[in-house]
Amino acid sequence: MIEVYNTMTKKKEEFKPVKEGEVGIYCCGVTPYNHPHIGNARPFVTWDVIRRFFAKKGYKVRYVQNFTDVDDKIIAKANGEKSDWKTVSGRYIDSYFKVMDALNVKRADVYPRVSETMEDIVEMISGLIEKGYAYQTESGVYYSVEKFDGYGKLSGRSLEDMQAGARVEVDEKKKNPMDFALWKAAKPGEPAWDSPFGKGRPGWHIECSTMSLKYLGKTFDFHGGGSDLIFPHHENEIAQSEAYLGKNTFANYWCHNGFITIKQEKMSKSAGNFFTVDEILKEFDGEVVRFFILGTHYRSPLDFSKERLEEAKTSLRRLAQAKEAGEEFLKRDGNSDSAKDVLTKAKEYWKNFDEAMEDDFNTAKAIGEMFSLAKEINVYVAGNNAPDKADFAEVMKIYSDMAEILGIFEQGAKAEDGLTEELMEFILNLRAEAKKEKNYALADKIRDGLKEIGVIVEDTKSGAKWKRE
Repeated sequence: MIEVYNTMTKKKEEFKPVKEGEVGIYCCGVTPYNHPHIGNARPFVTWDVIRRFFAKKGYKVRYVQNFTDVDDKIIAKANGEKSDWKTVSGRYIDSYFKVMDALNVKRADVYPRVSETMEDIVEMISGLIEKGYAYQTESGVYYSVEKFDGYGKLSGRSLEDMQAGARVEVDEKKKNPMDFALWKAAKPGEPAWDSPFGKGRPGWHIECSTMSLKYLGKTFDFHGGGSDLIFPHHENEIAQSEAYLGKNTFANYWCHNGFITIKQEKMSKSAGNFFTVDEILKEFDGEVVRFFILGTHYRSPLDFSKERLEEAKTSLRRLAQAKEAGEEFLKRDGNSDSAKDVLTKAKEYWKNFDEAMEDDFNTAKAIGEMFSLAKEINVYVAGNNAPDKADFAEVMKIYSDMAEILGIFEQGAKAEDGLTEELMEFILNLRAEAKKEKNYALADKIRDGLKEIGVIVEDTKSGAKWKRE
């Protein structure tokens, strides 16, 4: 039985899917105005493991993760560098994919973007106005929190306490200081879209509600993200989504990971105490960073330090050595003493591993079971001249299944693609140099030569991009 801690009910609950044999997951993605830091990476590594676990259990998983590519911070960054919001968001979306690939995070089934979902957002806001949950002012459209009886049920706060303690944006046109923007009226120098309520752009919260409902349906299984999203983001999502749907359930399970801290202080871009994943990857492999994240239960705080990354590196290497030793041992000729004892133990460790994951996705405990099996593999290899092939192969299959769920031992498979990326970066840099020196004949020759072997080069505002034909 899979049990999940639900932030809504503040307790573990048995997982019951909306559709038998299927799992729908929405994870709030990044606002791409900077390179992802290690705190950004935690929810995506966490949900990647959860997704892998459900898939291994035989579920059909649909995983959706958005990009908030229209936002105040993106606009400010674009204005500061005399660029535009598309260039800025595109650059940092590329950066996101680069580091997530290094962390073995599998691609989502859908990556909706705010800029590509505008029609749906406008439709949802119109519906909330028609139902009496939203109203229009000169500055935009606002959601009326007093209209929604359940406001505060996720965060466990009362509206009165929130009104007394919250710092909110001053707008005399708002009926209640806690009301939040669904649509912001156009301002000079900002991107804007047409709508029945005037030119403008959406507020933050309505975007995720619209995208999750569009791609997962009126009720889905999991909605996740960092603990900092509980209030106001997820609280507001619930209010507007349930009001729009006219029902009491939006997502069935709300799951939030703990913060990554530095010296027990929350890591954040605003505080300036953060490390980008790119910076960390200069010293540590992506799998080491991933393993470091998974070594602590996702709901617990995780204190970041290079010392802890070194510990993760050593631990991961121990697991990798058992894998390498076992696989090489299987290649030996001959047949030796029975591996039935080690297989019996392996099945027990697999059962414990599965139970740990069923218990609110406890990766820390699951890793402990993998270490126990690694020890048994090493003992068997050291004590025999040749393997009992059938049974020991099954032992190694169990070990491989554990690794697959955790998402480790995958970098070797990516080596060829990694080399391709490096070679293409080198070639495109050469082409850029040729264009800079006005040697356009050589630049065109490089582009045309790549096309002949199935590689398309596209020149964009942020530089040349390549893709396979």
